[in-house]
Amino acid sequence: MTERQAPAGCGGPPYGMLRAGLRAGAVDWILARVPTLRRNPFALGYLAVVGATTTFAGLADPELVLRLQEASSSDGHNLLQHPLRALLFSGFWVAGPVWMPYLWAFAFTVAPLERRVGPGRAAVVFAAGHVAATLLSQGVVVVAVETGRMEPAAMDHLDIGVSYGVLASLGALAGLLRPAGRAVVLALAVALIAEQISTERDLVTGIGHPVALLAGVALWRWLRRWDGRRPRRARLGVPAELSRPASASAARRAAPGPAWPGRS
Repeated sequence: MTERQAPAGCGGPPYGMLRAGLRAGAVDWILARVPTLRRNPFALGYLAVVGATTTFAGLADPELVLRLQEASSSDGHNLLQHPLRALLFSGFWVAGPVWMPYLWAFAFTVAPLERRVGPGRAAVVFAAGHVAATLLSQGVVVVAVETGRMEPAAMDHLDIGVSYGVLASLGALAGLLRPAGRAVVLALAVALIAEQISTERDLVTGIGHPVALLAGVALWRWLRRWDGRRPRRARLGVPAELSRPASASAARRAAPGPAWPGRS
């Protein structure tokens, strides 16, 4: 009886099986992080709303779109007259006609945070960043106008978008990572904010974006309590039952016998 040789380029056991296991583990790792309705109802639902408003803005009459955005804007006048409406609806539009960048922004910030802490707490983080950054940035504008440092027209500048919520989610997510990953994420976030401030030179953006990131950082302690309660996933796609050290029956078999025969 002759032994069958492994095909060229494929190692025989155990190396071929090891490579197959690593490949399967990598695929499982990627699939476990793809947003789905079950894992990411908040992120996908919010993206659907933003996608709908972006599509509407591209197809509808420009004057109608501008009126709706002005009514939804969280500028100084709207915040003083209709604060709840301004804070709520300003986050349902994107600043510009392109929606795709926000898909990736949600995929790498809001969705991972939601998988770690759940949709409710992810929504709280998003809303906290949006509200805190909006109020502080526009509050500075109102004070500057009242003191004569800025023109009154600054209180009517259109202020819409989801960047505050995304940056708050990024800041919150950094607190759930290991120290090395946390340092990398925060460094990238600070570099991004610094680049935006230097190029746009906009007072609202220059205040709102750092505040939104810090709002997420401020929620680390609260989020870590919930993140610590998550069941740990098995590594490389191994089921949790197989990754346990030993089952209860195996532990009993390995334990020494009773001191008296017949008694348990």
